[in-house]
Amino acid sequence: MRKEVNAILKSVRENRDSVLNKIRDGRLDAVHLSKTGLVDDIILTMNKYGILSCLSDVIPDKRRDNTTKPFDLILGLSIAAKMKLKTAMTDVPFAIQDHRVLSELGWNLIDEGSKNKGVMTEGQLRHLFGKYKYDDFFNYYNETVQKHIMPKMNLESTIHILDCTKIKVELSNGNYELSETARDSDGIYRGYKLATLRSLSKDTGIITDIRFSGMRTQDVNLSEDIILNSPMLKSGDILINDRGFLSRANLNYLKTIRNIDTYIPLRTNMDAFEMAVSTAKYNNKWVNHPNKRRKSQKVALVSGLGRFWRSDNIENDVSFNACVVWDSETDKPENEFRVFITTDLSKSAKQIIQTYELRPEIEEDYRQIKDFWKIEDFTSTKINLVAFHIMCVLFGYLFFQLYTMLPEGEELSGKSLPVVLKNYEPKNQSHLVFYVDDEFGIFTLVETMKLYASVEESVRVVLDAVMEHV
Repeated sequence: MRKEVNAILKSVRENRDSVLNKIRDGRLDAVHLSKTGLVDDIILTMNKYGILSCLSDVIPDKRRDNTTKPFDLILGLSIAAKMKLKTAMTDVPFAIQDHRVLSELGWNLIDEGSKNKGVMTEGQLRHLFGKYKYDDFFNYYNETVQKHIMPKMNLESTIHILDCTKIKVELSNGNYELSETARDSDGIYRGYKLATLRSLSKDTGIITDIRFSGMRTQDVNLSEDIILNSPMLKSGDILINDRGFLSRANLNYLKTIRNIDTYIPLRTNMDAFEMAVSTAKYNNKWVNHPNKRRKSQKVALVSGLGRFWRSDNIENDVSFNACVVWDSETDKPENEFRVFITTDLSKSAKQIIQTYELRPEIEEDYRQIKDFWKIEDFTSTKINLVAFHIMCVLFGYLFFQLYTMLPEGEELSGKSLPVVLKNYEPKNQSHLVFYVDDEFGIFTLVETMKLYASVEESVRVVLDAVMEHV
């Protein structure tokens, strides 16, 4: 956790004519050269399609005096800062410096230093977010995505991937509120656990439902509410899980109550696993694995395995079939056979494994939000601010995924943001943003040159003093 320096923030409104008159009177506080980048393009596009307004439609503004600092501006800049890998609250000012975005939003926040009074400090931001329960932020994310963004973008999904990931903090720091320690085969960790539902749509996927808890919660328990109640899971859909979600009760519920077919691997110590492998060996009807990169693997279908995995209520047990995967060249005997089951009895072995092999996409989500998006880079141990950080990172990642679905960013479809940014060159724009008092104005370089030539020498001295820092 990094220590933050207190920042003084105030909101400023675009007012070009007023700023121009103030400059001619010799008044100027700051100047910034307009800089454009991929994140600015994404934010501009989200605003164009009404995505930014979805946030303020859902997340309530709990300030008493909210007339001078628009709440949607605070939310938008906070997410933009996360997208630019600026995790501290002191990074919120000037998170956007693209004149196009500033002009569209009509507002910005600026860092004015500790001498000003009546402006928003970092402490005030912390106080503001302290008014929310930490789980409010996760509920806001779910409601915004499910009830606003998905309908607005006309997005639908029939295939979903459910998984959990660890959100780690420093093991020795017990000050992280509600954090827990847990041990697995890789060691001991402190932190939290995040369950996510990834819904596939238009050749990509977005995180549409989340749950949050301490590190010790079992994956299947944390995710059970998603399985039982998520509105994203509809009749006729497909849900892909890993072994951590093995539950006969949930398998039955999804099929009989929600009419949702599950795809999930079995553990090697299960009776159904042993029966599937022995039956596949006996039938000896192997076919090549549909993934051409798995040249040493073959697959076989085994039907009617439901009676070999029983629940406490046998009468509710649904049937399932299996795809047995045989790897003839593995150097690990325990991996020679793997078994993947589905409650959709109409699928072939190839279809079962092809569907299950969509699951690694959610692992790529986790890798990106941890390694690149810095979801574990917390600047506070307070659970409210931990939750707010996670929410903003997830919204930022969502914005990028949505951007690749739109005409403005469709050439990036299938690419990760880290790869895209390696080949993206930010460009300085031929615009300057002038700040005076609580207003800003945007001027082209030509307009700035004409303004400089038209003012008195005393005003030029002021302009020189400020603009030399551009």
